[in-house]
Amino acid sequence: MLFKKRGVFTEEDARKVIEEMSKHPEEKELIVMAEAVTAEAKRRLWDYARAVKLMADMTGDEREIRVEILEGYVSEKVKGIDVETL
Repeated sequence: MLFKKRGVFTEEDARKVIEEMSKHPEEKELIVMAEAVTAEAKRRLWDYARAVKLMADMTGDEREIRVEILEGYVSEKVKGIDVETL
């Protein structure tokens, strides 16, 4: 899933994104596109990916989420979920 935000992507935004991702267990990729991303938000996203992998290992599932963080210009033409609407 692609999430985008104009401006700074904060830890609160990361929490909203993780809540949305948890509603879609079939998703294998989490992409965040923002003009800037705080260190706390990055850590929260990476911790979520590690937690998903750990829980999958404990239950015997094959589930993993790849996190990609893109910082810089956010185009309106890119289709994704706007974090402001969550």
